[in-house]
Amino acid sequence: MRVHEFDCFGEGPGEGNPALVVEEGNSNPGWRRALARERGMTCVFIDPAPAPGHAGAAPGAEAAVAAVLDYVYPHMRSPLCLHATLAAAQLLFERQGSDAPLTVRTAMQGQPLVLSREGENVFVRLTRQPAPALELDSALPARLLATPDLALASAPRVLSVGSPKLLLEVAHPGILHGLRPDLALIHVWSRNAGVNGCYAWCRTGDGEVEGRNFNHLEPALEDSATGVAAGALTLLLGQDLRVRQGSATGHACLIRTALEGDAVLVGGQVRRSGMS
Repeated sequence: MRVHEFDCFGEGPGEGNPALVVEEGNSNPGWRRALARERGMTCVFIDPAPAPGHAGAAPGAEAAVAAVLDYVYPHMRSPLCLHATLAAAQLLFERQGSDAPLTVRTAMQGQPLVLSREGENVFVRLTRQPAPALELDSALPARLLATPDLALASAPRVLSVGSPKLLLEVAHPGILHGLRPDLALIHVWSRNAGVNGCYAWCRTGDGEVEGRNFNHLEPALEDSATGVAAGALTLLLGQDLRVRQGSATGHACLIRTALEGDAVLVGGQVRRSGMS
């Protein structure tokens, strides 16, 4: 087993959302979950892509698929995690020795992801994915965010670029920074609804927003950057975005997104922070 640590979406050295990339790791799901709990961070396991026609290959899979990515949080397995994808992409580009685009697919849903790199910035090309069609109780956001008098700035929406998020717009950064959500309730509701947590966000300027992601059971594990939410927000707002995140964790992050036809590019800086 080889384990590599990267900081993703950071605005500068030492900043960003950390992820562990694991090569040649045990394929047992329980072992993978235990490793993520032991390390206390998101892990992405790089598995070989099955050959076309193999029983494990996704329908329509091609030989050009470089790897299969399996995302595991300390408390659950995830269909997609963008910052972990960027970390895996950086390692794959290092192994390849060039910036030629790569295609990978996700382990849980077989979603193809096209990866590209420009300097220190790595990007993932995504498309809109099916999301649960939910009838949301008007009082639900206030309960999830444990803010009884909460008035959202727009209607809550569930959108997905591979991992569905409940998007909750609050009026200004002061509200966003002060949130102390009910993480246990978010976990239970998300599991029942088929949604991967909720993303609270606010507008801060032309083409710029700030957000916080809530899908871990422990406050200390709050994400410093959430690329799938940035991609979903880009679809919601219909424009390129600069998404700032990480003020609550002390790791300033900047996610850049761009609309490209029916697709969304989500990316940012990736730096190696260690290896074990």
